[in-house]
Amino acid sequence: MSQSLPSNKTIFSGIQPSGALHIGNYLGAIKQWIELQQDNNAYFCIVDQHAITVPYDPSTLPDRVLDVAATYIAAGVDIQKSVIFVQSHISAHTELAWLLSTIAPYGAMSRMTQFKSKSKTIDAKDSVSLALFSYPVLMTADILLYNTNIVPVGEDQKQHIELARDIAQRFNTTYGDVFTLPESYIPEQTARIMSLTDPKKKMSKSDAEKSYIALNDSPEIIRQKISSAVTDTEAIFSFKKSGPAVKNLLNIYKAFSKKEEQVIEQELAEKSYKEFKDSLAASIISGLHNFQQKFDEIRKDDVELRFTLGRGMHRAQGVANSTLHRVKEVMGLM
Repeated sequence: MSQSLPSNKTIFSGIQPSGALHIGNYLGAIKQWIELQQDNNAYFCIVDQHAITVPYDPSTLPDRVLDVAATYIAAGVDIQKSVIFVQSHISAHTELAWLLSTIAPYGAMSRMTQFKSKSKTIDAKDSVSLALFSYPVLMTADILLYNTNIVPVGEDQKQHIELARDIAQRFNTTYGDVFTLPESYIPEQTARIMSLTDPKKKMSKSDAEKSYIALNDSPEIIRQKISSAVTDTEAIFSFKKSGPAVKNLLNIYKAFSKKEEQVIEQELAEKSYKEFKDSLAASIISGLHNFQQKFDEIRKDDVELRFTLGRGMHRAQGVANSTLHRVKEVMGLM
């Protein structure tokens, strides 16, 4: 049974401008947004304040923010219908995060698996910041400010949505009903896209470049990365019987070719790995062609892109400030 799309709900989601967005970001998140925006009230944020919780280059951050904005629009986010804005442009995000931190349970924060995995990637232990530890509270604030009903996330972010619900419930119990309790939305048909070099790890823009396909990679680079992608010992093309490396490549092929699993398995039955990888690369190149053309066109006009983000800020700010005002009121803050 296929999962029905929610309707008449408020949707919130966001991506960090911390590196090149890749096909995992698109298939696992942005593609879902395009479907969800049709019958819902959607806020799509560029969460730059989350991006600065780990070491980063301040000189490149503004361009990365604009890159993400252009990616959202080129991929199909409708700026007339949905709200695209930058997290740091609305001070209510950090202010609410501080207020929520007064009731956020330390024990639950300590168990966040994302903090554990991210902190391991930082060389010097004294570089693990308080912000990295507490960023799930900022994520909670991001969500609760907009009376969010649905948060489309990957399986790895489900724990954070559960924490957001817990904090919202604690606040409502302590001070009165202010917050809507958000729910995670994980589409059943969305395969988790894994690294091309290590199929046990989720595809990540923080890993080596050959481990992911960036949305703006050239055809030549896509062919090179797919050609060098790890495979299994035997060339078995089966969504159930193949090893994790080939199964990951099959899931990518399915997403870009839009073919049924049975059709793909029949098509590849007598193929070699080289023939399969050639077909996969061609499918990805074709699937990204229109996006890349739109992205280049949008990205040429920095001024218009900044105006778009400014309009989004004004649309989001009214809702965020209204929520923050109510929070401060029930907390007894003058």
